[in-house]
Amino acid sequence: MATFEVTEYGYSIQVQVDYIGADLFIQLTGGSHPHIGTVTTYCKENADKQVVRFPSHSGRFHKDDVLADVLLEEIAELLPQNCVITSGVHVDGISKEQIAGAFEMTKELASKIGTWLKIEKSPISHPKYQKNTKQ
Repeated sequence: MATFEVTEYGYSIQVQVDYIGADLFIQLTGGSHPHIGTVTTYCKENADKQVVRFPSHSGRFHKDDVLADVLLEEIAELLPQNCVITSGVHVDGISKEQIAGAFEMTKELASKIGTWLKIEKSPISHPKYQKNTKQ
């Protein structure tokens, strides 16, 4: 497991990265109210990405998956298998500059994850399945 953090634009964004078998689980959180706003799943085998956005307020939905997209764009080729990213960054009274900064900060975190993935290989073990035998 690894944790990385970037602090700029008056707030911090953190990522926690961990292998679950050969798959990768990433928590991307930050700001004044970290939360789980979105869940992004990525299947390396067919490059399929799915997103779940949780309700936010006033009939809106969280949009934190746009930051998960930045991570995926940078690390997809390095993934050993599948990846799940939970994302939730909220800054009270966020400015346009701080919003733009979130993308830069996330790209910097993606670079750190990429370096970590090159060094920390997944503990890949292939499952053994029971053979279907008729009795």
